Amino acid sequence: MKITRPTVMEVDLNAFEYNVQKIKEFVGEKAQLMPVVKANGYGTYINEAKNIINKFEIVAVAIVDEAINLRNSGYENDILILNQPAREEIEKIVEYNITVGTCEIEFIEELSKVSEKAKIHIEIDTGMGRTGINPKELPNFLDELKKYSNIEVEGIYTHLSSPDTDFEYTQNQLKLFDESVNLAKEKLGDIKYVHSLASNGILNFKNSNYNLVRPGIILYGYKSEENTYEKIDLKPVCSLKSKITFLKEVEEGTSIGYSRKFITNKKAKIATIPIGYADGLSRLLSNKGFVVINGKKAPIVGNVCMDSIMVDVSEIDSVKLGEDVYIWDNKIITVEEIASLTNAINYEVISTISSRVPRIYKN
Repeated sequence: MKITRPTVMEVDLNAFEYNVQKIKEFVGEKAQLMPVVKANGYGTYINEAKNIINKFEIVAVAIVDEAINLRNSGYENDILILNQPAREEIEKIVEYNITVGTCEIEFIEELSKVSEKAKIHIEIDTGMGRTGINPKELPNFLDELKKYSNIEVEGIYTHLSSPDTDFEYTQNQLKLFDESVNLAKEKLGDIKYVHSLASNGILNFKNSNYNLVRPGIILYGYKSEENTYEKIDLKPVCSLKSKITFLKEVEEGTSIGYSRKFITNKKAKIATIPIGYADGLSRLLSNKGFVVINGKKAPIVGNVCMDSIMVDVSEIDSVKLGEDVYIWDNKIITVEEIASLTNAINYEVISTISSRVPRIYKN
């Protein structure tokens, strides 16, 4: 179906592949990449770009339905669900041949009853405090696990909580993980995948790559920490774009938008842009955000509406109906700037752009 809505997210597939190559060079040949494509590729929908995703031997998602969507789109290689799902989802896991991260014998027992053979990655909680097995409980867990001959342990992993802010704590996590990996191999034999590093870990603990890494936000070209771009050369993959669909000139003292939160203090030219909070544009940008038109910033005036924003274009030369408008262009306005204005993080800004905004792939 032809896309006619003027509001779109443009996704640069060449930039994504550039980032993949740069990350591969950074981690070296020892570590394989397992791209994290959860939340529809952090909002980019790169998970639906078959020619890109099918190049990877294994990818990671967060929930069962994301894995099923990948299967239905034709992806045949390994899919790892990083978070242990609900037991009610086990039948789907088996039906769609999905590998699951797990940390409970009770879950494994239920999985064993349904599947002739299932693959798992054991999650170790080394200090994230979320999910995973306490290393002290690992010996008993492994002894119990060995009873299930139809469960294949394909991987073991942990999640680092603070690899960008607390190096000492992270080193302790990695030490606990090393000990857990050695114990697991002693009891189970060789394990195909060993992984601990997501984006910040990759940048700061290169010597702990093991043989698999889980790049997330850096795959999409955005900062995982303030000095990301000083460590690795990346290209942002997406920009959020719309057009001016209505223009009007108003007098001094004109109220703009709901609740009259903006009153003009002089004659002004106001443009309406068809993007709002139902599209994922934060209401916190009301009266303090900007857009880019003709290479210049123009302020958002009044409250962000469900479906539109109003922008003061009085200072934009030769502005006209149908003019391109960038919510972020990664140059004049960055995702990080929007995150700062909305008390958010860049992950949140890109991943919460709603599904009603079409994604347009560019090469």
